Amino acid sequence: MNVWQKFEQPFFILAPMEAVTDHVFRRVVNEAAAPDVFFSEFTNATGWVHAGEKAVAGRLTIHPDEKYPLIAQIWCSEPDDIEKLAIYCKNLGYQGIDLNMGCPAKTAVKNSGGSAMIRQPELAAKIIQSAKKAGLPVSVKTRLGYTNIQEWKGWLTHILQQDISALTIHLRTKKEMSKVPAHWELMPNIRKLRDEISPHTLLIGNGDVKDRAHGEALIKQTGIDGIMIGRGVFSNIFAFEEVPAAHSKQELIALLHFHLNLFEESNTKYQISDISVKPYQTLKRFFKIYIRDFPGSHDIRNLLMESSTIDEARVILDNNKI
Repeated sequence: MNVWQKFEQPFFILAPMEAVTDHVFRRVVNEAAAPDVFFSEFTNATGWVHAGEKAVAGRLTIHPDEKYPLIAQIWCSEPDDIEKLAIYCKNLGYQGIDLNMGCPAKTAVKNSGGSAMIRQPELAAKIIQSAKKAGLPVSVKTRLGYTNIQEWKGWLTHILQQDISALTIHLRTKKEMSKVPAHWELMPNIRKLRDEISPHTLLIGNGDVKDRAHGEALIKQTGIDGIMIGRGVFSNIFAFEEVPAAHSKQELIALLHFHLNLFEESNTKYQISDISVKPYQTLKRFFKIYIRDFPGSHDIRNLLMESSTIDEARVILDNNKI
């Protein structure tokens, strides 16, 4: 069964984020407050084809404890490479393939991937058809346009004509990056377009969504099927909880301990190979998620940022219990 057809509406997704949404962080979010769907970090199919596992450094790893719906997000400008990586992802156990056609990062655009696809609609169509050859449902995540928001109708019409299972729209252009508020005012018209062209395609909104309650309000306003939350989890790791609640310092520190434990385990017991080992420094981007909004949090966070091992971090946290 198509994984997208299993979800009750509205549904919520943890957005794919580079160097963030690996199997460790996905399990942390699932522990804190679970969304309905998780995405992998996005992976360059051409890099994988030419360099193998070394090119993806464990970013497609699925941990044995991950029992929730999981979608692999991949990208590149070579249809054959997309097909090969999509098949590989299916064999790993992913339940769907999402094509990144919206990333504004220079590296992706320079290699004709991400949001560069907006300027190559025929190639985008070939990429979609190649991904389908893996036999998994295919979805697309994109933006309103490349340079201006007026591009949305032509671009999204083209994508909806490709018979995809789901379409996620980050409601900004490539040029806008994240420098302006997301254009949620356009979503009702985008939904009407979807209803006319491909009513079976699930429509998902992304951009500036704080938490589930905020997402539910946007769904009521726009009539879309689902919401994707990305940076919102950095402000609130409990963003997906169904009933918002206050969370104590102890809860946040306990969750950080959980993150540390999973990270340590990932670098030993469940690593696929040596390339799956990530340096301790990569953990530091997460500290602000847990150590915030309580007395003394600034000083504790500074100490953690100066630490160099998991054991040092644990001592800092243990010395700052209430």
